[in-house]
Amino acid sequence: MCTITIKRGISILALLQLALLTGCVSYEPAILVPALNLSTEDITLADMAGASGARIDFGVELGLNESDSLSNIEILPGVRVRGISANGPADSAGIQLGDIILSINGTLTNHPDVVESLQQQTPTIENTLFNVRRNTVVFEAVVVPRTVNNNAAPRELYRIDPIASRAAYRTQMVSISEGPSIAAARVVDIYQTSPLRGAAIEVGDVILAVNNVPLNSAQDLVSRFNAEFELGETVNVTVFDGESVLEKRFDLWDPGRRVSAISFGPLIRYQSSVAPDSKSFSLLDLWLFSLYSYNRVDQERSHSILGLLNYSSDLGELIEEEN
Repeated sequence: MCTITIKRGISILALLQLALLTGCVSYEPAILVPALNLSTEDITLADMAGASGARIDFGVELGLNESDSLSNIEILPGVRVRGISANGPADSAGIQLGDIILSINGTLTNHPDVVESLQQQTPTIENTLFNVRRNTVVFEAVVVPRTVNNNAAPRELYRIDPIASRAAYRTQMVSISEGPSIAAARVVDIYQTSPLRGAAIEVGDVILAVNNVPLNSAQDLVSRFNAEFELGETVNVTVFDGESVLEKRFDLWDPGRRVSAISFGPLIRYQSSVAPDSKSFSLLDLWLFSLYSYNRVDQERSHSILGLLNYSSDLGELIEEEN
């Protein structure tokens, strides 16, 4: 319970205004924390190559389908064709630079990684159906992929925790005395900003338990760090460094807090965002116009006085022109 004592000489009106202003301030993380969709140990990798390790190739270079507006950049459905191999499968099917590939054999292709994954599957020379958009026209194109390269099948390297502990781990089987082997998590990589560094945990150390609860895999460690604890919370881990078993503790990574918005009636309004990096400020916002307003999105800035005098600056726009 909070008790406020008002002394002589302090204006009650000033305290009331301060309380109202405090109630109009909101906060958000100082650093954007992405959502981490944790996988499970039950995930099975698809058969990405045949016995020969060969793969297929559509003969295209792809990029994200980004909108053309500098002030409102969005990732739109499909992937944009950035390059085509001469006389390759896509070229022979009539696909051109700038086309948007919407789907392949019914699979939505909203990221180049999807197409790359399709090319890693068991090779086939069967016809592949592309749904393609060119300007306002959507059409079908039959692409006959070619078999290229002999690559080894994909092999998992490690499980990574980019948020809470900012490190990477690999499942390590450990034998204790004469009992059965147990699974633990070996540290294989540590970010420069990882909290593990402050606890003197190094690459090669094996984490056996978290808060005295044994692990069952590297993924179990990543899942527990992100599901059972808040960012910035202190955790205790049991670590084997090759010579002895030690109890160590550290605080999970904390993105910090920042003021994201301040609003005090129509007098002052301030907002900021981490993604995209933007800020806006207005003074005496009278709905139709404001005495002064300022907006910044990345490197683009604009100023307005009474809605009459406007000034904007940006980095300009790069445009590809055909020769």
